[in-house]
Amino acid sequence: MAVRSKLKYIPRFAFRSEVSLSEAEFGLAAVYRIIKKSGAERVSNEAVEELRRAVEDIAVQVAKQAVELASHAGRHTVMGSDVKLATKTVIRT
Repeated sequence: MAVRSKLKYIPRFAFRSEVSLSEAEFGLAAVYRIIKKSGAERVSNEAVEELRRAVEDIAVQVAKQAVELASHAGRHTVMGSDVKLATKTVIRT
């Protein structure tokens, strides 16, 4: 079992390796619009589901890293700079 940090609120899914569909944070319509705005004429439901899973997995990784950075800095508040640095670390841009 994962060790919980001193933060007051930690989402239940923060300690799981993946997010189940019942706990999905991104709506299908939003993901569908993103694919359409990227130039697709038609979009399958399977494509929307897969992109949503991928985006949520990456978002969870970035969030975990941002929380670690804030904790390392001695803060309880995750700042935009933590998310930026976490994004660079996770995505390696």
